[in-house]
Order: sequence, then C-alpha cells, then structure tokens
Amino acid sequence: MMDWTDRHCRAFHRSLSARARLYTEMVTTGAVLHGPRERLLGFADVEHPVAVQLGGSDPADLAQAARIAADFGYDEVNLNVGCPSDRVQEGRFGACLMREPALVGDCVAALKAAVSVPVTVKCRIGVDDQDPEAALDTLADAVMAAGVDGLIVHARKAWLQGLSPKENRDVPPLDYGRAARLKQRLPGLPIAVNGGLRDLDAARARLAEVDGVMVGRAAYTEPALLLGVDPDLFGVPAPAPDAFAAIATFEPYIAATLARGERLHAVTRHMLGLFNGRPGARAYRRHLSTHGMRPEADLATLREAVALVSRAAPEEARAA
Repeated sequence: MMDWTDRHCRAFHRSLSARARLYTEMVTTGAVLHGPRERLLGFADVEHPVAVQLGGSDPADLAQAARIAADFGYDEVNLNVGCPSDRVQEGRFGACLMREPALVGDCVAALKAAVSVPVTVKCRIGVDDQDPEAALDTLADAVMAAGVDGLIVHARKAWLQGLSPKENRDVPPLDYGRAARLKQRLPGLPIAVNGGLRDLDAARARLAEVDGVMVGRAAYTEPALLLGVDPDLFGVPAPAPDAFAAIATFEPYIAATLARGERLHAVTRHMLGLFNGRPGARAYRRHLSTHGMRPEADLATLREAVALVSRAAPEEARAA
C-alpha cells in the first residue's frame, strides 16, 4: 500500500505477529534500477518473512529489479497486476496487465529465471468489461505455465475508467466465490484472497476455500487485530500478550531509528490505530499527532501518549 507499508510500518507489524508475511509498498522497476535503492528496498532483519512487490511490465527490467531485491534479502518477489491508479496505467503495469495475460506470463518466467526465491502475482478478478471467469482463468493459466509460486486475488474487478483508486477498493462488489472456483479448478496452485477482510473471523471464513488471506487496510487502521494472527490462525503465541507489551518490545527499534536522525513521527504515524476501542485512544492519537511531530519528540513522548490509554480491556472499561 503506497505510502503506508514502509519499513517502519512493517517492523511495527512484526512486533504484533511473528508469522504473517509482510509486503512492501509497490516499487516500480524504474525506481529500483535508477533510484535510491537503500531507501526504497532497505529493511530490518526483524521483518522476515518479507516480500517485495514490484510494478512493471518489461520482463528484462523486472528480472534485473528482482535480482537487486533478492540481494537485499527479500523472501519473495511479488508482481503487482492489481493496482488501478492512473499513474500505473500510464506506465503499463498494475491492473491494466489483466488485459495482457501472455505478457504477465513472460514477466513471471523472467522473474523465475532471475531469482531463487518464490515469485507470486497479485491480481484482480478482471478489469472493466472483462468476464471475470475468463479473465482470471486466462491470467492464472499463463502465470502457472510460467512457474508462478502463488496467486493473490483481490476479489473485485478494477474499473480503470470511471472510478478512482479509492473507489476501486470499495465500489466494485466483492466476489470471493470467484477465487474459490479458481482454487477448485487449480488445486495445485497456492491461492490467497484479498479485499474487504476486516477481521480474523472473515479471514477464517475465506481460509475454508483458499490457501491464504491478505489483509491490508484493516491491519493498518486496526493493527491490534494482528495480535490474534499467530494464536488464532497458526496456533502459536503472539510476540506480545497485548498492545502495551508490543509497544514496549518495539521501543529498541524506535530508539535506533531516532539515533539515525529520523523523527519519531516517521514511526508512530503507523501506530495511531493501535488502541482503537479503548478509553483514552483518542487522547493517545491526539498526543502523537501533535507532540510526536516535533523535532525533539522521543520515546518519552510515546510513553506519555500510551499513559493516556486505559489498560482495562475495552469490554471491562465499558462495563465500569
């Protein structure tokens, strides 16, 4: 998610779940080949397992970008065939590639030849007036023939004309059944589903039909839900027993970030929703949004914000 899932966001989310696979923002091949690579691709060891998501449509450029990403240590290379923004369309990548399944297959083949880590594709069920049955089947067949290691299906169409990127996340109806039918047709292809999954109950419902789920905005705006991923979906304890403990274990990362000269807000902007639903959550957000922006803000600023939140469970606070 552009401007959201940067390295600080991913490190924070890792303090909430040790098992979830984390994904970078989409990075274009041009940016990787010609831009500031450390800023674009650098990440902390704690983030593993972490996948890089690439945007592009030239097989040679994608292969070169993937080799660079693999040298950084990423655990997976994911090709974006789902983003519907105008900028992406102008660059001939993202969701518009749903119309060019053979090219997507060529891109996957080039990626597979370039790196030894898994190569996956994130796509839509179709774009514009495409028939989702034919469009998704054709794309899946093309990438499977090229050796793809998995497909992540955002279970909506993308309307490239007439809807904004934001509207494309909400307006086209969800069709989880389409992803389930694809899994039934291609049982050997690992398939995950994405789109509209707001809690772990919704995730579990989809896991009865496909192999995995990808949760985006819900995990960002309500990050505490990630505390349930490891115990509820993997049967192992979470890295921290609650949100307060997660912040405490994340403090050394924040301290190291501050020591490098970055501001507190660069990290805490991703933590604003952590206490949603608890008494004091609004005061916590307000404190970080104002005092956390200041150049001198430090760990004491974060601790002051956390102190404004009730440690009673939300249901206990409501009962009191």
